[in-house]
Amino acid sequence: MRAISLSALALAAVMLAGCASSQSQEQDKELTEQQLYQNIQRSLDNGRYSAAVTQLETLDNRYPFGEYAQQAQLELIYGYYQVGNWEASRAAASRFIRLHPDHPQVDYAYYMRGMAAWESGRFSLESLDLIDISKRDLGATRDAYVDFGEVVRRFPDSAYAPDSRQRIIFLRNVLARHELQIGDFYLRKQAYLAAVNRGRWVLEHYPQTPATRDALAVMVEGYMGLEMKKEARQALAELIHNDPDNARLNGETFNPRYLGGSLSLEDH
Repeated sequence: MRAISLSALALAAVMLAGCASSQSQEQDKELTEQQLYQNIQRSLDNGRYSAAVTQLETLDNRYPFGEYAQQAQLELIYGYYQVGNWEASRAAASRFIRLHPDHPQVDYAYYMRGMAAWESGRFSLESLDLIDISKRDLGATRDAYVDFGEVVRRFPDSAYAPDSRQRIIFLRNVLARHELQIGDFYLRKQAYLAAVNRGRWVLEHYPQTPATRDALAVMVEGYMGLEMKKEARQALAELIHNDPDNARLNGETFNPRYLGGSLSLEDH
């Protein structure tokens, strides 16, 4: 009986909330643009972001060319972000950028588009060591990387540029590690040429990341698998020079992860 009673109470609460929401929406329809915008500000100030989003959508639909239209579009990006609707936040940011490319706050739209992608990838969990993002699908990672890059490139003096630069560093490391995960997969599948190319990709596109050292190790093992000893020793020499403490090294001898045997600079 308790479960039924609680369910009934929960249903009643939902119905009351729905009625209140409907009443609020009906009231909003009778407000002027300025009155509606003032209500939006109160909702935002009080942290009632769901209500603010509904009100912003109403204002955007009713007054698309009104006095507060552009500011409402910006705040809608923020509102969607606060309620965790990352796709809607990105879409609203893209829309603002498309409609107002010269707006003095368009840098905010680029930044928030990146932040929505950042949250979509759940990067905050990485700092807690709960997940290794480099092993996940990185669509959102790449989107965030591009968006923060746009902030830095287009608006180097923006207030959002310093934070964007820091996030780019983090994302670059994630992307580089992801490429190494792919290179490791190729080694396990004995696709040695693909592994070498993946290691080279990391060196060329992410040269300032820690992943470049392991990229050299991937290339050494890939060349060993291809029986290209000259190229393997050249990559090994680079690895020894740049990362003498690499896990695959024992002095100047390279111990591959998946292949038998070893390789040293003196081997012929």
